[in-house]
Amino acid sequence: MNRQQLRVPGELGDVRPRSTARPSVANTESSRAIGRDPEIRELDEAELIRRIQVLRRERGAVILAHNYQVPVIQDIADFVGDSLQLSQQAAATRAPVIVFCGVHFMAETAAILCPERMVLIPDPEAGCSLAATVTADEVREWRRLNPNGVVVSYVNTSAAVKAESDYCCTSSNALRVIEMVPPDREVLFLPDMFLGLYVERMTGRRLRLWMGTCHVHAAIRMEDIEAAWAGQPGADLLLHPECGCVSNCMAAAAAGELPADRTLVLSTGGMVAHGRTCHAPADLVGTETGLLHRLRLENPGKTFIPVRDDAVCEYMKTITLAKLYRALRDSVYEVTVAPDVAARARRAIDRMLAAV
Repeated sequence: MNRQQLRVPGELGDVRPRSTARPSVANTESSRAIGRDPEIRELDEAELIRRIQVLRRERGAVILAHNYQVPVIQDIADFVGDSLQLSQQAAATRAPVIVFCGVHFMAETAAILCPERMVLIPDPEAGCSLAATVTADEVREWRRLNPNGVVVSYVNTSAAVKAESDYCCTSSNALRVIEMVPPDREVLFLPDMFLGLYVERMTGRRLRLWMGTCHVHAAIRMEDIEAAWAGQPGADLLLHPECGCVSNCMAAAAAGELPADRTLVLSTGGMVAHGRTCHAPADLVGTETGLLHRLRLENPGKTFIPVRDDAVCEYMKTITLAKLYRALRDSVYEVTVAPDVAARARRAIDRMLAAV
């Protein structure tokens, strides 16, 4: 397939969001609370870590952290993983308190899976530019117009959107989830159009795509790949399927312009697994830069280079040690989901967890 044959987003009845406004985390309530707290203002990093360790033992808390969290949060967590792995850990834990160091939709998923446990997030305004592109009302409207359609929601969505969905998926199991949908049913895949384009290419199935994007991954373009590879021609290229360049990279690999055996589209969990086994002189990493800490920590002596140094999610980075300490100390901020919403969302989430 050459580049001229690539699917153009917006064809085949793809759906444009009514709003793509990105939430701001420039001055969150949690950040202001830290600034007002006389105790926390006097604590250095070492003392915050010591007190967190004491509180987690006293409360029987488990700390879950996404791969994109800042290094010190990853280091103190009980488990670090991608969205699917963190959902699995939340479903399996027996800890009475879960502190979720990630973005809000992830903590909501944990609350849905563990209704009998307290789920805390250190900053409830840690949102997601991708999740913000779709609302439950918009999904209901599409269903009204397409009563026989099936809605498949990427995990990067609110609990309310999941409740309107038939299936959830993550980047690591999106292909399996789509294969579970009867072939005669029309599918609305939301909210990430680049992940949807990748799923189309890999399954051969045409989908209705929601025209949403992650602002961090969408900014990774073909020119970034070309510049990175020019400096490391023997490297493996690891791309998250949300990246704006994925379709072009796959087409270039098929045309022999990029080495097909070293152009890999992987979830963050897949990138971690690849890092343990690859023999290339370097890995060029096309995702949020927070993953580099884990890759380098687990694979000393190997070289991992970001495709873009500025591929940084401010929502993930809003979680800090001080906020984590305050969450444990004061039991803020608890994440809850209305029972009726949780019950409907749980069906779609359980289907996601079954598709592994």
